[in-house]
Formats: sequence, C-alpha cells, structure tokens
Amino acid sequence: MTPSEPTWIDYAEFGERFVAAAVTESRIEAAVSGMAGRGMTIGPFSIGPAGLARFVAEGSVGKPTIIRRGPHVHFDVALPVKLRVDVTLGGQRLGLEAIVDIDLKLHARTAEPLLIVIDIPPVTNRDVSFVMRAQAIGSAWELLLDPIAKLVQREVANRINAILADPDARRGRTFDVEAILDGKKSGYRGPVDHRWIGYDEFGHRFFERVVTADRVREAVESMAGKPIEVGPLKTGPGKKAQVSVQGQVRLPRVVGAGEQPERPEPEPQPRIAELPPVAPAAPAAAVADAPPTDAGDIALVAFDMTIPVSLDITVDVLKSNRYRAELQVPVALVARAADPLLIVIEAEPPRAEDITLEFEAEGLRAATLGRVAGIRKQVVAQVAAVVRKEVADPSRRTIDVAARLNGTRV
Repeated sequence: MTPSEPTWIDYAEFGERFVAAAVTESRIEAAVSGMAGRGMTIGPFSIGPAGLARFVAEGSVGKPTIIRRGPHVHFDVALPVKLRVDVTLGGQRLGLEAIVDIDLKLHARTAEPLLIVIDIPPVTNRDVSFVMRAQAIGSAWELLLDPIAKLVQREVANRINAILADPDARRGRTFDVEAILDGKKSGYRGPVDHRWIGYDEFGHRFFERVVTADRVREAVESMAGKPIEVGPLKTGPGKKAQVSVQGQVRLPRVVGAGEQPERPEPEPQPRIAELPPVAPAAPAAAVADAPPTDAGDIALVAFDMTIPVSLDITVDVLKSNRYRAELQVPVALVARAADPLLIVIEAEPPRAEDITLEFEAEGLRAATLGRVAGIRKQVVAQVAAVVRKEVADPSRRTIDVAARLNGTRV
C-alpha cells in the first residue's frame, strides 16, 4: 500500500467513529442547556415533630460541567443548583445556603432511521447530593437538617425528571443525521420512544441512506466537459487516410448497482453501417451479492456509472468525411469508509472492451466507414485512457465527514 492510498475501515467501525466525532462536549452542553438558569422553588413544607417547622427553598440551576468517559460515548454531567433555605420554628427564622449537585449519566445512542439520541436515565435521590452551609446552630435546628435534605433530594430529582421527560426536550436531544449533513432543518417529528440500533448497524445504515446515487452523481459531475482529442492518425491502405477526433465527456449517469437507468428512446438516425458487436460488460453485482472485503464488510454500497462521450470524427481522403460517434463508458463505483472518517467513492478503471461505440454519418457513403472502423481500437483506447486518468484520483470523490461535522452548527 502506498502512502497516498486510503486506510480502509468497515462500515461498523465508521459508525462508531461517526458517533464519537458527532457527539462532542459542546453538543452535550447544548442538549442540556435548557435546564441551566431555570429557577427552582421547593416548598413550603412542614417538617419536624407534629410538623411544627416549615421550610422553603429557592434558587436556580447553574452551568453544567461535562466529562467524557468510556469508549461508547458516555458523559458524566454535574448540574449545580444553589438554594437559599429558610426554616421557621417556633416563631424563629433561620437562613441557610445549600449546594445541590445533580449527577446525570448521558449516553449517545443510535436509533432508526438514522438518529443520534442523547439518552438520559431518570434521576434518583441518590443522584442528588445536598450540602448545607450553616454556622453553629442549636440542637433543635440540627434535627431538622436531615429531613430537609431528603425532601430537597426528592423534589430536585422530580423536577429534573419532569424537565427531561418533556417531549420537546427529548426531541431537542435527538439529532437527525441526514438533515445535519444536508444543512437542513430536521423534519423528524417521530415518537419520543425510539427503536434502538447499535453503532455498527448505524454505520451500515449511514452508507445506505446518505451515500445515494444522487449524492454520488454530484461528486462525479465535474467530469462533464472534459475534452478528448485523438490524432491526426494515418490509417487505411497506404496510410492515405488521415483521421482526427475531437469531443468531450458529457454528464455521467449513476444508478444503484444492478439497476437499469432510465434512458429516453433515441430518435431514429440515418445509419451507414454497424460496427462489429462488442462483448457486453459484466453487470455490477448488487449490494447484497458483493464479496467480502479486506475491511470486513459483507455488503458494500455500490453503483453503476455510465459516462457518455460525444466525438466528432473527420476522415480526410481526398475530401473531408465527417462522422458523429457516441460512446458509453461503464464504470463500477463502490462507497467505502476510510481512516480517520472519510467516505471514498472508489472507481474501477474501465476496460476498452467494455466501451460501446456507435457511428452516425453526415451524408457520406457507407463504404467510407471501413476506414473509420479501422481506427476503432485507437479511439476507444484513447477514451478509456482519459476516463482512467479521471477516475484514478479519488480526491474529488472523497468526503471528509469529520470536517463537515465540525463545520456544522447543530
């Protein structure tokens, strides 16, 4: 393997890397930002013997602290809450400051059809720590601190769970990957209960849903307009005929492997002769029948590309005889994943024997075609060489997914 060649990875590995690259600390912060700054009031509640004491707590939720951990995109989120606790007992009032820390466990999960969901389990009392700041107080007040702490833990957990369970909040933690990559607002309005899939399955679905024939067509459209020139060549008996060929590549057609492209019926044209038949190209295997690859994928997303080439051919024998040639160049494409997080549309170089070629005369005798047929190999070989050169460089068919994610605001 040369240094310029990609290091292939399979779709499953691509799925894991994609989720790890897409779910960043900043996106997690954005997903839970709706809780920061919210006011919180707890109480008033009656506590103590016979409910003689009352307390009320007021405060607000602070900015979360986020720590990434584990290989499967888990995050620990500490959500602070500052509270002012006022306790009344026997006509006396005591003001206290309390620090509450809420521990959230976030897990980036993947779901159908192609979603990344920030899943947050319900908060329990154990996930809420409560620290009271108070100077020396009497024993009667000390007896109230434990029931106050338990009530605050319960109420805070209930409030946070209500926020997390809100359907709009849950949808705000759901990322539609197709919409993100298209730079569009997500149209996903599905249920908040998801059908989970693994990162490996997500990788396969990513290629099946995102790497489409339309997107591949956009990647190869730059080939259109490429000039092709052959000659002048000497041919025929005594090398008395001079042949010049000029033309260009037209817009490629791309369909899924094994699919039949929609082609309009051509208008009848005057024919001067038929070239010898060419053995048809072997059809590209469908995705389900693709052989295993070095990267371990059983089925790769594949496409059939047909590159039309139009040529004007001039044969000078005493006078100029002109012909129009149409070539169809088949190229098999395979969408592959590469290190670190690339999509590469790999192209199989076309073979000259797979290229079909048809001539049309511009008012000349059919007998002259014999000289044109004699240069058929040269014309087809030149066209094949031009196309091979174009498809040899995969850089224009390579998408840096990580760079696109970094440049996307979600």
